[in-house]
Amino acid sequence: MQPLLIGHLFPDYLNIYADRGNIAVLGRRAAWRGYQLEVRALGAGAEIRPGEHDLFYVGGGQDREQELIAPELAALGPALREAFEAGAVFLAVCGGYQLLGRSYRDQSGDELPGIGLLPLHTVAGSERMIGDVLLECELEPGWKETLVGFENHAGRTILDPGAEPLGRVVAGFGNDGESGYEGCRLGRAIGTYLHGPLLPRNPWLADWLLAQAIAHRTGDLPAFEPLPDELETQAHAVSARRAETRGGRF
Repeated sequence: MQPLLIGHLFPDYLNIYADRGNIAVLGRRAAWRGYQLEVRALGAGAEIRPGEHDLFYVGGGQDREQELIAPELAALGPALREAFEAGAVFLAVCGGYQLLGRSYRDQSGDELPGIGLLPLHTVAGSERMIGDVLLECELEPGWKETLVGFENHAGRTILDPGAEPLGRVVAGFGNDGESGYEGCRLGRAIGTYLHGPLLPRNPWLADWLLAQAIAHRTGDLPAFEPLPDELETQAHAVSARRAETRGGRF
């Protein structure tokens, strides 16, 4: 099988809180299962052909970085949406999550364009929402898991009516500090505010993303055997306890 191809969008600008580590986790877990990953940096004017990339990754950035790359990312919007419709997987974190929606109005009031893939928009608030987060997720019917991470954002992300959140907030703020939900999931696309980076402490999500990327490449969804995730499980538990110490908000 050809290597799985990951398109890493604007990695030089969107890499706050070591979000680049998510790519390292995907590569390692793929290798342990006999798959090879090729990571290709995608910046302004990148050529994106439908079916070529199996997974796209967008990390987090501050308002300054988002302002710098938002028009260039939006220009790639048609090609990225076409790739999504062809089955490509997406993972977007924090600033990347905001820019996968229709728009982000920043602290200065400027309206930054998004690519319009996820059904949402974001408006900057006056106070930051910071701390460990614990979510309950159900990506597949009857398959419930917990997701942990660290949030630090002023943006209030509003999902469109009927849009599916990534999870229910057990502890933390989530999308807007009011709705009780965090992130957004649309088919094989996931957006979230959870940094940390996200995947080392949530290996089940890394494996879900990998399986979806493999299904895009081969047409068949693989059934993975469990890996010895003792350290990952410990890290998950520590983050969950920190979040629970904050107290449930919803």
